Amino acid sequence: MHSIPIGVLGASGYAGRELCALITRHPRLSLAFATANEQRGKTAELPGGGKVTFVATDDAPLADAALVFSAMPHGASKVWVERARAAGAKAVDLSADLRIGNDGGATPYGLTEAWRERIRGADLVANPGCYPTAILLGLLPLLEQGLIAKGATIGASAASGVTGAGFSARTDLLFGEVTENFRAYGVGNTHRHLNEMRAMVAELGADADLLFTPHLLPAARGILATMTVPLTRELPSVLDPWTARYANEPFIELVQDPPELRHVAHRNVARIAVMKVAHVRTPTLLVFSAIDNLMKGAAGQALQNANLMLGLDETLGLPA
Repeated sequence: MHSIPIGVLGASGYAGRELCALITRHPRLSLAFATANEQRGKTAELPGGGKVTFVATDDAPLADAALVFSAMPHGASKVWVERARAAGAKAVDLSADLRIGNDGGATPYGLTEAWRERIRGADLVANPGCYPTAILLGLLPLLEQGLIAKGATIGASAASGVTGAGFSARTDLLFGEVTENFRAYGVGNTHRHLNEMRAMVAELGADADLLFTPHLLPAARGILATMTVPLTRELPSVLDPWTARYANEPFIELVQDPPELRHVAHRNVARIAVMKVAHVRTPTLLVFSAIDNLMKGAAGQALQNANLMLGLDETLGLPA
């Protein structure tokens, strides 16, 4: 069967290497090139097996690819996405450059379960951030169905493994700083992922604020988000909005108990649980959402979007 050539820009980082691994195992795709300026000419082992040799970004044969993933740093990615599009390739941008709430109002936002039909057949898609993926998938049924109290503040506390901070060497990510430790960062509602989350909440017509506090876990991968959501009214069965909305979604798992990271590691799924809150005056829910930040939060969701863009089965090549 015809193999579709795919390029990866910024392939040496965690998400980039996950993408290369997914592509090499995909039944319909082949890896045309993988770029990494600082590691050009070097060969690296991929997660799950296989190897890739990096080329300089300037040497990437963009015209040889039907679709290009850009896992380049924020601020640098947009230019290369534009070059890939000019060379005739479709593109999925994993940076924040083209996301809603940033510069990407006209670019489909790749939260697949929310905007599948906008993504299907698109030439350019902005892949969501890892925290927004976990949080927005947890909130989506309430947002769409107008169940969040007017003027409410949605509290979102989320913890991520250290791979979510990227591949760059940083003192605060040294083993001795992370292990046996747990800390908040980006506090005061200032984290850069808030832009796209606020934009999505507004896009869906909700009159609500979002108070987001991220935390760093002493673990390699995974995100667990806990949302506190005031409602317009009591729900007869708290899981009903999610059951109705996600009934046919291949990568959403609804569970009774709060999810754990080990249940989603190395899988392209979001595992969601919902619980009623006792001893409060306003009807309130706790929504739990767990994802693998490198899969559903990055490379896996990017491939899910690429499958739709290329007219392939959405689930092809993805670990469920």
